Amino acid sequence: MTAPATIDSHNLSARLGSAKPPRVLDVRTPGEFETAHIAGAYNVPLDLLREHRDEIIKHLDEDVVLVCRSGQRAAQADETLRNAGLANVHVLDGGITAWEANGFMVSRGAQRWDLERQVRLVAGSIVLSSVLASIAVPKLKWVAAAIGGGLTFASLTNTCAMGMALSKLPYNRGASCDAQSVVSALIGANCPAGRAN
Repeated sequence: MTAPATIDSHNLSARLGSAKPPRVLDVRTPGEFETAHIAGAYNVPLDLLREHRDEIIKHLDEDVVLVCRSGQRAAQADETLRNAGLANVHVLDGGITAWEANGFMVSRGAQRWDLERQVRLVAGSIVLSSVLASIAVPKLKWVAAAIGGGLTFASLTNTCAMGMALSKLPYNRGASCDAQSVVSALIGANCPAGRAN
């Protein structure tokens, strides 16, 4: 995978105020998106983007900026779109975390933990409980080893099976987000209701 083209928060802010702003696609879960997002961004979760890539890119004729929490999921989305032939794609450097750290406004909704924090909680809890339980049942130490191996694999491949599983939980679903509603929003982009508030 080649490194994605990036755009920093200041440059994106300036471009959003221009006559031809880029489309901002936020590839986080609907729950994360509801918590905080860049005004005017479209929520297109990474798994939905991968599954309906060809249908979605038909409606992405202008510049596209991909956003996630830190840039990792956006980089995966960038690879997906570039492999489909879309060249006018950038990744927000540092993601929504950098956007907020640089003082730019976000639209806020119900507060939820971001997906990466949930992964740390679940993985850490499983490791801690299996190590403690291995005092009574020594073979449980292998559960901790399996989680450690899974986290190592996730880091090396820039994927996270636990994160993908957690994203399916009702807590992370938030508002309904399906391919039809995403495409409808992209088609209605020139209407005030076409973008998220």
